[in-house]
Amino acid sequence: MSSSKNSPPPIVYIAGVLALGAIGYSVFGNRGAKLPVSIDNNNGDRPNSQPKVAFDAPNAVPAGTILKIGGSTSLAQVNQALKIAFEQKFPGVRAIPQASSSSQGLTDLAAGAIDLTGISRTLTAAEQSQGLVSVPIVSQDKIALVVGNNNALRTGLTSDQITKIFTGEVNNWSQVGGKALPIRPILRPVYSGTHQSFQEIGLKGKSFGSGGNFKVLARDATTPLLQALGADGIGYATFAQVAKQSTVRAIAIDGIAPEAANYPYQRTLSYVYKGQPSDAVKAFLGFVTSSEGQQAIDRQAQNQ
Repeated sequence: MSSSKNSPPPIVYIAGVLALGAIGYSVFGNRGAKLPVSIDNNNGDRPNSQPKVAFDAPNAVPAGTILKIGGSTSLAQVNQALKIAFEQKFPGVRAIPQASSSSQGLTDLAAGAIDLTGISRTLTAAEQSQGLVSVPIVSQDKIALVVGNNNALRTGLTSDQITKIFTGEVNNWSQVGGKALPIRPILRPVYSGTHQSFQEIGLKGKSFGSGGNFKVLARDATTPLLQALGADGIGYATFAQVAKQSTVRAIAIDGIAPEAANYPYQRTLSYVYKGQPSDAVKAFLGFVTSSEGQQAIDRQAQNQ
């Protein structure tokens, strides 16, 4: 009897349990919920999620600030548009872009030769484990399939035909509505971000073909690819880089032209930094992801 008199009433036990449950949920249940994640299931070497990092738009950037930007040629025109807008808004600041490739940019970033790099593919799990963080800046960059103007093909191609052409299963234009000529696929180097993205999107992860009809470019650049097309070649490039070229034309895929919003071959372009971002990197990424920076990107796209 004495023990029951000293025990708290049942209602106190209930209140205590509820309180402990609320604390447990607050401490453990919400820990991961505060970090939004992006999902990418295209490659087994890639993680299922990476925290999205936000940067505030800068009100001021110290004069004399210098930012070196490397990476993908797919971002060359975007880099230039952002450089101009950034330097105009903050006098005395310099952004120095120099395009090479996604892989070379990541190598330069790891070596400390640049502050920021552009990539036209997603980071692998191994790259993220090295402290590399990507910040998406263009969500709908389109990869165009291009042929020379004197190519006899006057229709588009299906996604299945494209896969078979670049894996080597289809090797003559007559098999897809053209003349009886061997198809000559023009490939970018394996380190090219556009090459890697096209392999994922266009080939659905399958390996590129090889052999006499396949030509691999010595460097990751669009101009030599277009020059190599002739009457029998086919290649792939960022649509913005070929949209107004007079010697080539982009072809429709599954009846959908690259100009359409639902064009199937699209990818995200990103900037990448390593470790803790410097003040210059924070300022630039804050500007890029602000409405003003996105407007600069949109103006550049409209002027293509």
